[in-house]
Amino acid sequence: MDLFDYHSQKDSEGRRPLAERMRPRRLAEFIGQRQAVGEGSLIRLAAEQDRVFSMILWGPPGCGKTTLAQIIAADTRAHFVHFSAVLSGVKEIRAVIETAHEQQRLHRRRTVLFVDEIHRFNKAQQDAFLHHVESGLITLIGATTENPSFEVIAPLLSRCRVMTLNRLTEEDLAAIVSRAMNDEERGLGRLRLVLEDEALAAIVRLADGDARSALNCLEAAASLAQTGTEAPVCITPAHVQQALQKKALIYDKAGEAHYNLISALHKSLRGSDPDAALYWLARMLAAGEDPFYIARRMVRFASEDIGNADPSALGVAMDAMEAYRFLGAPEGELALAQAAVYLATAPKSNSIYRAYGDVQKTVASAGSLPVPLPIRNAPTALMKNLGYGRGYRYAHDFKDAYAPQDYLPEELKGRVFYHPSDRGYEKTVKERLERWRQLRRKAGDGGA
Repeated sequence: MDLFDYHSQKDSEGRRPLAERMRPRRLAEFIGQRQAVGEGSLIRLAAEQDRVFSMILWGPPGCGKTTLAQIIAADTRAHFVHFSAVLSGVKEIRAVIETAHEQQRLHRRRTVLFVDEIHRFNKAQQDAFLHHVESGLITLIGATTENPSFEVIAPLLSRCRVMTLNRLTEEDLAAIVSRAMNDEERGLGRLRLVLEDEALAAIVRLADGDARSALNCLEAAASLAQTGTEAPVCITPAHVQQALQKKALIYDKAGEAHYNLISALHKSLRGSDPDAALYWLARMLAAGEDPFYIARRMVRFASEDIGNADPSALGVAMDAMEAYRFLGAPEGELALAQAAVYLATAPKSNSIYRAYGDVQKTVASAGSLPVPLPIRNAPTALMKNLGYGRGYRYAHDFKDAYAPQDYLPEELKGRVFYHPSDRGYEKTVKERLERWRQLRRKAGDGGA
């Protein structure tokens, strides 16, 4: 390489996006995904021992799937081929297979084939890999944001391990952004910029677990900051807002505002106020709160504050979470809004919540009480001789499929944990339980 080529390469490197320049080059540089690539993990051991296996990396955007594949290939000294399922077809697949044969024959190198967005391949395209993955000619690393169970054909899936990658945590994103700020070779370190703590928090919050999004935002905010005349040059929350063309509401996902707003949403739902519930939901989403955090809280609310007063509430909350997972933003936000209104207007009961709390206390204090003999399983002759299952009444042999008998341990006989309310469907449950308990008392007094 002559001097001109060297400077041309350096200039080209400087024009690459910050997110691309800051890609980790070794596992030691990789931030996040400790469960997948941390010390002692399957992927790390495979890379260190040069025994990489075919795998499907499944995770959200910006969590490190492409970077991880490149690191694996570099650490194992393999021939690495980056293949886009969007731009390539069977013809290109055949060319890759031919190259893999040459690498094996001439250089004794394995070929790691990284297929980005593998879920976009049709069945015929995935079939083209099948034999070569099985023979070991290529080590396939597929990346997908979609559930592989639905998007990857079963024969190919059975020849690969599915490695689940999670959205990056706020701590991970903060570390990635800070590294980019300080790195003088590939990052912004030579610019001697100052990133205010509030600006860092805003970038991390709005990136929503996506490292690429965080670095793109940092790069844009840094460009905006450098247009000013102040010294030293500081990147402020205003620069972050301007970079994203979005007003950042006053919100701190780890501080008081976060807990105040989720508390307001929860109490509005419990207080049966759909208007307030919608307002607090919209406030949190507009401020960059994780929609799945909100969805999880609504699922919990459906059991804690509604329970069997409206058994459908739990299904509505779960369906809203899945709808958001399927649609994403902004379309999926309407499903969350629908769930919030349903939960707010449903009849309320915390009977399940109180009953389960009472049961937990009883279990903790009473210890491992023995199972009553009539309801024990008796798969062997010895167990039958010891009385296991003796006296058990099969409910379907009795009127209304109810057989009065005791199911709790002897020490807890007659104990009642669940006290249904008079609201919604629980009113029906209460009447049914009272009738059954009356039959049980009558049976206990010697009645038929």
